[in-house]
Amino acid sequence: MSATVGPPAAGPRTARSARRAARRADAAGSAVGSRPNYLAGAGAFLWLCVVGLPVYVMLGASVRTKPDYTAGGPLSLPGTFGFGAFTRDFSSGFGRYFLNTAVVTVSVVAIVLLLVPPLAFAIVRNRGRATSGVFRLFLLGLAVPAQAVIVPMFYLISKAGLYDNLIGVILPTAAFCLPVCALILTGTMRDIGAELFEAMAIDGADTRRVFFQLVLPLSRGGLSTIVVFSALQAWNGFLFPLVLTQSESSKVLTLGLYNFQTQYGTDIPALLAAVVLSTVPVLLVYLFARRALVQGLMGVGGK
Repeated sequence: MSATVGPPAAGPRTARSARRAARRADAAGSAVGSRPNYLAGAGAFLWLCVVGLPVYVMLGASVRTKPDYTAGGPLSLPGTFGFGAFTRDFSSGFGRYFLNTAVVTVSVVAIVLLLVPPLAFAIVRNRGRATSGVFRLFLLGLAVPAQAVIVPMFYLISKAGLYDNLIGVILPTAAFCLPVCALILTGTMRDIGAELFEAMAIDGADTRRVFFQLVLPLSRGGLSTIVVFSALQAWNGFLFPLVLTQSESSKVLTLGLYNFQTQYGTDIPALLAAVVLSTVPVLLVYLFARRALVQGLMGVGGK
């Protein structure tokens, strides 16, 4: 009768030794990981200076008077504080420009939300060659810059009687937002599992019910992304308002900043105060929707 000899069982002393060795290894690893990286710290500080210096100049100049800014320069500490620059902004028509920009932005977002979700749903659910071909043709808009079509766009807007009208700015701005927004939302809807569509079909749901009760609720991340993207494109738009508008009543913020520059000089405190006011809505949108924007853009490819 033969006995099988195996490895000796680990006793209490061996287990304690193994635990002590593991603790020493963890301590050594944490010591190596906690070693300061001076090069990375210097690079981060340099980048902070590069980013923070323009912000300091903008905020500092917006609360200074014109004589103080002229005497001290942009990098000096403010000698006197005041809100005269903001008062001059609103007396120069800043409120009207702000309202026009808000109208353009809200209208562009509304058009995008009205057209893109049904389009993306049709592309995802209909996998035929015709639909794929139309989608690829639609995405050719990503390769066409606005500068290349601004002359025919001006001709079309003029013939339609929309020149020097906010509608003439809203329509082309929304048109150039549609390809990117369709690409983003299509990638989001492709991530919805096919079993969910099958379950809705078993329950007897029609296409409208599937769209409103299943697809839209599960596409909130993509919807938030296209809202933020189209709002930023409309708010920061410059080329279309420059070419397609002319009068003071239809100016937007990006064009209204020119009012602070004359042939005799530039009111820099008022100009930078207007920049601060026009940046606040964009900053708020970014702070509240940055996570949805990044997640939506990361999911563009879909499955």
